[in-house]
Amino acid sequence: MALTKEIMGFSSKVFLHNNSFQQKRGLFCVNPILVPLGNRRVMRLRKGARFPVAAISEDLVKASEKPVHAAKPVQFKVRAVVTVRNKIKEGFKETMLKHLDAISDRMGTRNVVLELISTEIDPKTKSPKKSNEAALKDWSKKSNVKAERVNYTTEFIVDSNFGVPGAITVTNKHQREFFLESITIEGFASGAIHFPCNSWVQGERIFFSNKTYLPGDTPAGLRVLREKELINLRGDGKGVRTLSDRIYDFDTYNDLGNPDDGVELTRPTIGGSQNHPYPRRCRTGRAPTVTDMHAESRVEMQLPMYVPRDEQFDESKQNTFAIKRLKAVLHNLIPGLKASLSANNHNFNRFSDIDDLYSDGLPLPDEILKKIPLPQVVTKIQECSQGLLKYDTPKIISKDKFAWLRDDEFARQAIAGINPVNIEGLKVFPPVSKLDPEIYGHQESALKEEHVLGQLNGMTVQQAIVENKLFMINYHDVYVPFLDGINALDGRKSYATRAIFFLTLLGTLKPIAIELSLGPSSGSKHVVTPPVDATTNWKWQLAKAHACANDAGVHQLVNHWLRTHACMEPFILSAHRQLSAMHPIFKLLDPHMRYTLDINALARQKLINADGIIESCFTPGRYCMEISSAAYKNFWRFDMEGLPADLIRRGMAVPDPTQPNGVKLLIEDYPYATDGLLIWSAIENWVRTYVNHYYRHASLICNDKELQAWYSESINVGHGDLRHERWWPTLNNSEDLVSILTTLIWTVSAQHAAINFGQYPYGGYVPNRPPLMRSLIPEESDEADYANFLADPQKYFLNALPSLLQATKYMAIVDILSTHSPDEEYLGERQQSSIWSGDAEIIEAFYRFSAEIRRIEKEIERRNCDPTLRNRCGAGVLPYELLAPTSQPGVTCRGIPNSVST
Repeated sequence: MALTKEIMGFSSKVFLHNNSFQQKRGLFCVNPILVPLGNRRVMRLRKGARFPVAAISEDLVKASEKPVHAAKPVQFKVRAVVTVRNKIKEGFKETMLKHLDAISDRMGTRNVVLELISTEIDPKTKSPKKSNEAALKDWSKKSNVKAERVNYTTEFIVDSNFGVPGAITVTNKHQREFFLESITIEGFASGAIHFPCNSWVQGERIFFSNKTYLPGDTPAGLRVLREKELINLRGDGKGVRTLSDRIYDFDTYNDLGNPDDGVELTRPTIGGSQNHPYPRRCRTGRAPTVTDMHAESRVEMQLPMYVPRDEQFDESKQNTFAIKRLKAVLHNLIPGLKASLSANNHNFNRFSDIDDLYSDGLPLPDEILKKIPLPQVVTKIQECSQGLLKYDTPKIISKDKFAWLRDDEFARQAIAGINPVNIEGLKVFPPVSKLDPEIYGHQESALKEEHVLGQLNGMTVQQAIVENKLFMINYHDVYVPFLDGINALDGRKSYATRAIFFLTLLGTLKPIAIELSLGPSSGSKHVVTPPVDATTNWKWQLAKAHACANDAGVHQLVNHWLRTHACMEPFILSAHRQLSAMHPIFKLLDPHMRYTLDINALARQKLINADGIIESCFTPGRYCMEISSAAYKNFWRFDMEGLPADLIRRGMAVPDPTQPNGVKLLIEDYPYATDGLLIWSAIENWVRTYVNHYYRHASLICNDKELQAWYSESINVGHGDLRHERWWPTLNNSEDLVSILTTLIWTVSAQHAAINFGQYPYGGYVPNRPPLMRSLIPEESDEADYANFLADPQKYFLNALPSLLQATKYMAIVDILSTHSPDEEYLGERQQSSIWSGDAEIIEAFYRFSAEIRRIEKEIERRNCDPTLRNRCGAGVLPYELLAPTSQPGVTCRGIPNSVST
């Protein structure tokens, strides 16, 4: 604690001493020099004052001809140190504006002006006490400094009865915005006062100190400003948003289609209806399309989509995405041109064709270079090495090239791969569908006991169920409603799959059956079991590929996009609209909201839109977002998004109060769950410490109007389509709040990391996790197709997978999504870690949380070296690192960033 206070400037008081002073009109003008209080005797003015005042040297007072009376406060100077972050790259226009701003600043016509605002009310004006306005010094002189950060200073003259600065206005009169990182005020007896800003400044802005206040405890001088700032952030719900705005508002997903470009690009509005319920996204206010007044017009790449200015990626993140977008252009455009030149390049015909993507790369013959309509890209290509055209070898084949073919690896990835959150305990055999039979017909399972009996180590099916030995990944009800439409699409073929697994004595899983069902119009169902000869081996591989394709679709559309991106956006929007920057819960959530609105906007623009990357690369095609909406309606529950609750819901754990997290796993070596519970517990303990510090009793939570407004708006507006569901948690006491906040922080950090950063390491080798399938399993009744299968099963298998263009496009996008940027902030880290809060006890608690995260990382490393844990350690087995907290930049298959940013 002492160290924390020392860092924060609380451990020793300071006073102002003046070597040379002059008396002017009875008032002292003092040049502040900070001296430890213990080195000199001081006398304090206005004894018993309720506010910190400047401590004036006794020698200085004696030197005055007129005694200083309490009724006549002394004036003194304080200094502001302002840290501005420079842009890394500037365009011609920005450079010109920078020079013009430097000239006007030097002339004094346009500058940056600051004004301190006290926490106290001036009894005369009945408004907050204010300092004089002061312009930043030497802006023009430092305009050409190339450092990442530049410090500017200015000085204020304040009275000794000014009180404590609680806010500061910053007015940027320049033509060019700048990024304000922080402001530190030096010279008050209480020590340095910190204003963490981290915001773009245009025009006039208000920033509050790092001191935390519940709404009812807000000092009188800050109450109006607190409410005014929130009103500004909410906006009025009207008009088109400009890129410089800082307005947070809600809207439906009515901008995914582009009906003006043709009926094939028309998509239903997602959200706002019973047929297609969905969370809300950030409102942009763009004009409607010409064809459909209810559809918002599109903003196509490369034009930016609106998000509030401070939510946009900073340059480090933008540069990472720019590099990856360059790769995407190369990996998408070149195969497309290459395929157009030669029909033989449409499909993979041999596994060596896929291997060539990592070894030989994609060459750039002159005739292709001339066809690229992007001169910037051509220049970049010529500047870059040939290696840029190669895909990195995915981790799944780096240790064992053929591991993906094995059944044990197929099963291992269900609990230690990129989508370990759909496996569930099998409680009823055969499985039962929950679909409405009046709409979809009777959906009896084709699975019979004879299909699996020989794989159960002598058990009956009922014995295996009772002893928790049977598990399932069930995508039957997810896909059946859409199968007829999907299978009518060109080049798409899909089943609704159920994969059944048996838990062996070694603690590993083995697949024992895969059920394949076609749509309601067909009613065809059949079961594929592990092979007994060459022909059934290839059919088994195709069945596993179809199960993986379904898994890839649900992973991307439901577990990744819906649960960790879209469902979190309403909570973020409402936090900015209802929680002041001074509110302790806003300060807690702040690092976990970073960049999410921007990445979600990019997704609407390029990934989940009509004919976007997701529709192009995944089996459901144009039905992708409708599947996501159906999952939101039928599956998503906020009260089940926490890890312990989710494990119990899926039958992967049972309640056990003797265990640290209150649950006992039914598969002991379940890497996602065992590591995840460590992270969950650390987050929960940190959040509980934080919440209990500010809310000593339940009435404070019930009477916190900002907190209640945040939670209410998140549900009733942000999740308005599900607002009447009875499962929404209440917010009446500290345990309610701890549970809600832990779930949010877990979801945007660890849960997102577990299902995002392994996408390229596992999916970059398309046969391991094909995102779509183009052929069904061959039937003997189709003689010609079956003959092709028997003649060349390898070619048949590979031709059922995505084409060269589809595969490389998919590989490029998951490469982007799996990448950590250099400025990534990981769980247990914070910007300005010692001053983000003005409370020393909270800073100390955060350091303990950080230490616990580091301890967990070491424990994960130990587990990955334990040969008894066969699902994460063994010959050719990938270690499970997706929940290892830290990472280097790049594609690493590990690291837990604080927020959803990819």
